[in-house]
Amino acid sequence: MTYCLGIKVKEGLVAIADTLITSGTETAIKKKIFIEQKDNFSLFIMTSGLRSVRDKAVVYFREQLESQEFNKLYKAANAFGQQIKRVAEEDKVSLEKAGFKFDLNTIIGGQLKDDTEHKLFLLFPEGNWVELEQGAPYVIIGNSGHGKAILNRTLTENTSMKLALKAGFLSFDSTRVSSNNVDFPIDVILYKKDTYEIAEQRYEQKDLQDISAQWAEELKKALEDISEDWMEAAFAKLPHNEKV
Repeated sequence: MTYCLGIKVKEGLVAIADTLITSGTETAIKKKIFIEQKDNFSLFIMTSGLRSVRDKAVVYFREQLESQEFNKLYKAANAFGQQIKRVAEEDKVSLEKAGFKFDLNTIIGGQLKDDTEHKLFLLFPEGNWVELEQGAPYVIIGNSGHGKAILNRTLTENTSMKLALKAGFLSFDSTRVSSNNVDFPIDVILYKKDTYEIAEQRYEQKDLQDISAQWAEELKKALEDISEDWMEAAFAKLPHNEKV
């Protein structure tokens, strides 16, 4: 399984991807983010699904970038979607005969020269996509169930990139401690609006273990500080111990 998170706020984009690859009982560490960076062109792609499908689609897309220019991110998203369809035509039948589901979900983010702002897209295995707009500041692909609560409670379009990254890491960490198929290292992508410069950073578990421990302690303290007055009505219905 995979954990890939893309966040869009007014200030820019924040993305996090784990690097754990599982195949049966075998595990390996592999990068799940592809970056294309040049003049007035900043684009990143994160994927969840069959690694063979992902690698083939990315290779085809890279070839397309060598011969074709895109001025808006949605056009690049269309192009990558076409490559997913191309791989499906070539490999879907044989994969399904072998017992594998043709599966590739993709997050594409960035800003190209004629985009008025940074963009974030979610692509489906069929190659079609949706764009994240106001009111939907993030998207997760892969193992998404455990990490949504903190994002839903904290993120808005006005959230700073620093707070978005903080919430994003805690979302990943919640997923990691609840799942055995999501783990460090994680790759972090930062993009600030209109800069056309993508920053990338890898974090090992040792780099963030203190933050994880601090969060666990803060949660315990916050739980203890929650008022208990509302509980009295329920506990009052319990039978009282009588002294013999």
